[in-house]
Amino acid sequence: MRFPILRGVIERRMLVNYRVEPEVLARQLPAPFEPKLYAGRAVVGLCLIRLRGVRPRGFPELLGLRSENAAQRAAVRWTQAGVSGDGVYIRRRDTNSRLHTLAGGLLFPGEHHHARFDVEETIDKLAVEVASDDGETRIAVRARLTKTWPADSIFETCEAASQFFAAGSLGYSATGDVKTFQGLESRCRTWHAEPLSVEEVRSSYFDDSAIFPPGSIALDNALLMREIQHEWIGRADLCCGAAIATPAAVAVGSPAEEPVPLPGLAAP
Repeated sequence: MRFPILRGVIERRMLVNYRVEPEVLARQLPAPFEPKLYAGRAVVGLCLIRLRGVRPRGFPELLGLRSENAAQRAAVRWTQAGVSGDGVYIRRRDTNSRLHTLAGGLLFPGEHHHARFDVEETIDKLAVEVASDDGETRIAVRARLTKTWPADSIFETCEAASQFFAAGSLGYSATGDVKTFQGLESRCRTWHAEPLSVEEVRSSYFDDSAIFPPGSIALDNALLMREIQHEWIGRADLCCGAAIATPAAVAVGSPAEEPVPLPGLAAP
């Protein structure tokens, strides 16, 4: 379905990114998604985002909503009706907004699960904890701004990682129908990401050894964005009419070879 065009401000967006063995992620992705690789690894992560002034285009910011949100994501590619694309697959969304929970799938893409968010934030330090009402999501992240890029990251630089995520402006969210995914493109007026040093990260999903066996996943990097004007534009649903075999991973070439759309955010 089509969603109204929404406008707002990203007050804070923290991306905590993991590298994972492609075949492990492939087993977790529904058709038609396939892992999008960088340097031979799949990329998954947490998006912890605070939004301000979210409202339909044309409405004043004063009437907009403010909310804390979390998303569990994977960089993916897909082919549908002979047309290929890439972006992110969002397996789960959590929010502190009751409206988002009620309107998920109607005004906002995908199902939204209500959760409690505990946030402590200064100019250079952040701490976010998330606990969903249904007990499925438990997240805790403590990080601080840094000038140093992780030596073991699969991305050569912060800029390389930033461009990888900037290219994923189209996101598809899981719905109650396992064969239907709701699409949203996010466009930003500016794009600037800073590296974070992660002091602690816990995730009930990514820490689950039954899903990600020991040695198959590792923290790779974290990025911070602040005060970004953006728009969310609904895109047509992606539907998979029949189940297919577990997809093979699709490798990505050098960052310069990747198509880069209008600066955007893969829907959170």
